[in-house]
Order: sequence, then structure tokens, then C-alpha cells
Amino acid sequence: MALFGSPQAFFHASQKELRGKMPNVASEKYQTWQQAKGSGAQDIAWLNEGERRAIITLDDVRYPPLLKMISDPPPLLFACGEMDLLQQEQLAVVGSRNATRPALQTTTDFVQALCAQGWTITSGLALGVDAAAHQAALDCKGRTIAVVATGLDRVYPAKNRALAHAIARDGLIISEFPIGTGVRSGHFPRRNRLISGMSQGVLVSEASLKSGSLITARMAMEQGREVFAIPGSIHNPMARGCHYLIKQGTKLVETAQDIIEELQYTSSLARKSTKQTPAKSNATN
Repeated sequence: MALFGSPQAFFHASQKELRGKMPNVASEKYQTWQQAKGSGAQDIAWLNEGERRAIITLDDVRYPPLLKMISDPPPLLFACGEMDLLQQEQLAVVGSRNATRPALQTTTDFVQALCAQGWTITSGLALGVDAAAHQAALDCKGRTIAVVATGLDRVYPAKNRALAHAIARDGLIISEFPIGTGVRSGHFPRRNRLISGMSQGVLVSEASLKSGSLITARMAMEQGREVFAIPGSIHNPMARGCHYLIKQGTKLVETAQDIIEELQYTSSLARKSTKQTPAKSNATN
């Protein structure tokens, strides 16, 4: 915008003009931008074909405020459902796709307690813990957001189709990927940074050492978010990811109240810091 004045001018610029104003950008980037010309027609068609749909830009007032603070916020969010949820306090709940039955019940108990305290539950619509978190929020009339790694015209995994439709009706589904985008392995880590980036904290319910949930936890730490882990049996390989996080300094939690108290404490510190900053500035002046 600063260099070209408008999106139209940028997308219609020749490669010579692009290189002239942006000489340090890799050639692959230029090719990607050139291919993007006119690709928005499918997105606009999707937007106009149904209700409760939106394409939210980075400067839109509906854009999640915490997500703007990460190092690489997506310029566009495709959304379907209740847009107001993007402004609510969110807690991410993630875990194994092959979760044990006790872990699924624990996830349900935690989510319902958190919803009762007004928290919006954010997760990734995957099988296992993610699905249990979304379903628990819906069952208790709470709020939930699903962040997906495909275009919003698709549901992955297919087993969660009914759940996805229920979330679109009573909650919110979002994606940074354009309409028509299918399943690609590299998109899941990108999806995970949104889950943690929108949330004040991330709860890992159950995870193996190779679980994608540990990627979400790492991203949360890099983004300055709180990370919580529920311990399990030392004989359960699906609990080793949580035990690893606890060894690294993640807060061990046994009840939802542990999370609520920690987030209230950190929020209080943040408010005090914000109030003190102007006073210091005035004293210096």
C-alpha cells in the first residue's frame, strides 16, 4: 500500500515495476503475486452465496485483536458464523487425535467449566480432543471457534462434517486459506499459529511427543501466551507430550479453576503495567 497506493495498482504492476520498487523480494514471491490476479472471484462468489459469511481484512474492526499482535498475522480471514466471537476472550484447547476415553471426558469437564466462566473455546476441528472441546462447548450452550486448514467450502476431516455445520450455526469457523484450498500438510502448522494467536492461553489436554499440539504450544510460547498442560499416567504414552511441556515450565493444571486463576492474575499484571507506563513517561518529561 505504501509503495503502490492501492491493491489494484499492486496486482496490476508488471514484474519490472515490482522489482523496481521491491528489489529485495525473491522471484518466487513475484510469481505468486502474479498468479493471484483475479483469483478472488471464487472467494467473492462464496461470500455472496450464503448468510453469516465474511472476508475480514487486517484493518477490519472485527479482526481478532490478539492475532494482530503476532509476527505474521494473516491479511485475510474467511469466516462463517457469529463474527462477534472474534472479540471475545478465548482459550485454546488442543490435544491428540487419538485421545483416550479419560482424556476426552477430562476435556469435556474442563471446557464446560471454562464456558461457565464466559470463555470462548478455540480449537482446530481435528478428531479427538479438538472435536471433544468443540462439542462440549456446544452442548453447554457455550461459545466455540474452529480454525481450519482448508478453504471454508470444505470440511476436514469428513467425520466432523456434522460438527462443522453445528459450529457454523451456533459458533464460528475461520480460515486464512482461500475458497477451494484442499488438504495440505504444510497448512496445519500455519493453522496452529492462529489457534494460539487468537487466544490468551492454550490448554493441552493429552498429547504424545510427536503431537501437533506441541507445535501449537511452542507457537503459543513464542507469541507470549500462557500454556497449560493436564498430567496423565506415566504408563500412558499419550501423556508424554504433556509431561514434556510440564518439564519445560508449562503450568500443570488439575482443574479449570487453575487456568482461570492464572489468566486472571496475568491479566491483572498487564492492566497494572499499562496504567504505570504513562506515569513513567510523564515523570521523565
